[in-house]
Amino acid sequence: MTLLPFKQVDVFTGRPFFGNPVAVVIGADRLETVQMQRIAAWTNLSETTFLLGPTQAGADYRLRIFTPRQELPFAGHPTLGSAHAALESGFVKARNGKLRQECGAGVLDLALEERRIFVRAPAPKISPAAAPLFGTSRALRVDVGPVWIVVDLGDAGTVDELAPDMTAIAELSDSLDASGVTVFGRTGQKEEPIHVRSFAPAHGIPEDPVCGSGNISVAAFLRETGLLKELGASYTARQGMQVGRDGRVAVRVTPDAIEIGGEAVTCVDGTLRVA
Repeated sequence: MTLLPFKQVDVFTGRPFFGNPVAVVIGADRLETVQMQRIAAWTNLSETTFLLGPTQAGADYRLRIFTPRQELPFAGHPTLGSAHAALESGFVKARNGKLRQECGAGVLDLALEERRIFVRAPAPKISPAAAPLFGTSRALRVDVGPVWIVVDLGDAGTVDELAPDMTAIAELSDSLDASGVTVFGRTGQKEEPIHVRSFAPAHGIPEDPVCGSGNISVAAFLRETGLLKELGASYTARQGMQVGRDGRVAVRVTPDAIEIGGEAVTCVDGTLRVA
């Protein structure tokens, strides 16, 4: 029996139980892939991560990320929550407020800024997409590791009231080789101008409470379509209200990069018994 340090971290919030939780297993180098997938299915969170020693030069640590059904090369809230856990546990130490994470998407740069952690996202790959479930709303397929069909629903009220057909979304996701569908709308509020919801039933996640990769994909959509000029290069998105959460995602966009950031707080701190 192996005992491994384990944390459950709430991301995109400074208040426990208001963000998106990620389970983090620390020092998991001896675990096999099948064990990691079994643990991820058992935690039944949108993602479970495993912190390991790095294999690439310049990286501070390596991260493997699993949904209940499969491994992902990258995901936003697991990256930030795992960095929080790695620092809090002493698994790594920041250098001049910086970390470098090795994952399936390569080596990514993270920055610590006061109470928030930011990650520079992998470069998005964008292509047209049809989303007949949402009428004439414009949609794009955005690949940032996870692949999202991003749909502009116009205003936040439409996003709030959406009652999605999960079977239809799963079928659409499978047909477009996507993780799921992320929708967004404008709130009319300067402080939090964008409201986001993300659905990934094909991965066993009906609605992701506060989705980092979904928000990266929305930012890529806004930049690609020229809509970013309405918001400026830096804005805050809100997400999670429909599932009892209250997450906030800080987004920064340049012509060359997209960064997301947020706070994180540990809700569970203990050990995991692995046979």
